[in-house]
Amino acid sequence: MADKTMVKRAEIFLENLLFSARWLLAPFYFGLAVSLFILLIKFLMELFHLAEGAFTSTESDVILGLLTLVDLTLTGSLLIIVVFSGYENFVSRMDHSNHDDRPEWMGTIDFSALKLKMLSSIVAISAVQLLRQFMSLGTVTPEREKELMWLVVIHLVFVVSSVLLALSDWIAGGSHGEASEAPEKAGNGSKRH
Repeated sequence: MADKTMVKRAEIFLENLLFSARWLLAPFYFGLAVSLFILLIKFLMELFHLAEGAFTSTESDVILGLLTLVDLTLTGSLLIIVVFSGYENFVSRMDHSNHDDRPEWMGTIDFSALKLKMLSSIVAISAVQLLRQFMSLGTVTPEREKELMWLVVIHLVFVVSSVLLALSDWIAGGSHGEASEAPEKAGNGSKRH
């Protein structure tokens, strides 16, 4: 009997230790939040560069500069989604129900939705990068043609991956999706009041 009690205590201690290990992820999310400042500095540099050459740049150069700003903005948005959703899914809940400007999606993105949002953001970023490459296309050399072909292939891999992931989540969610949505909606409704 004493052995069973000792094993049970050891098991509870180990489970509590493992459960607390989730806090080791918090510095990762904090580091990603800090990296937003680095991205902001790069964005402001690109914006200044674009504004500086506004009167002398060609239309193509302006469009390329704008695509760079869009690309940086999408990357920043992806970081925010990963930081908030990842922290809430893997570390701890954030209670920001008192804030009027709290984004509607906060607290509602589970791991499956996080994967889909990340992949869709990556597809958008890849599309912007591909468009930038096509816009900056000058003389087409065999090396440049091969590089563009690989960029298109990589983009298509991202697109197909996101479609397959969405399809697999839809198939997996079909059997228990309605049951898992009801408590989530009830929980979200009670948070807002």
